[in-house]
Amino acid sequence: MRYHNITKDDMLNGDGLRVVLWVAGCSHCCKECQNPVTWDPNGGLPFGEKEREEVFEELDKDYISGITFSGGDPLHPDNINGVTALAKEIREKYPTKTQWLYTGADWEELRGEEILKYLDVLVDGEFEIAKKDNTLKWKGSSNQRVIDVQKTLETGSIVLHA
Repeated sequence: MRYHNITKDDMLNGDGLRVVLWVAGCSHCCKECQNPVTWDPNGGLPFGEKEREEVFEELDKDYISGITFSGGDPLHPDNINGVTALAKEIREKYPTKTQWLYTGADWEELRGEEILKYLDVLVDGEFEIAKKDNTLKWKGSSNQRVIDVQKTLETGSIVLHA
């Protein structure tokens, strides 16, 4: 897994103050994407032990609400195993911290993926410039959904995050 940035004290990519891991690699390549530099799976830098510790140092802070995985696409084939392992470790080490993930994939494509067990919120769907709406909370276009993952898994029907 490769990454472009680790943002600290972020307020734009989920509830509360968060640490954001921006991974490299995306096959959706949405028109007018805000982060096209992250599309190349060989871009950025290797995510290793030093970077993992940097994420954990942020999550150790009481005022940090959790982590958001973004990019690129955290569920890109070059990322999904690394992001899943990290999400699992975070869930075990920080059970009260929330985990958000942005992906261009739709929820319906992700059923059965292990990572869903560790996520609180998933923002799904490709960004669509024709449906762009700057008034939307946590998403860029109206086709995207901000999904409460655990309630959705419990009920079997999509439950949106309030």
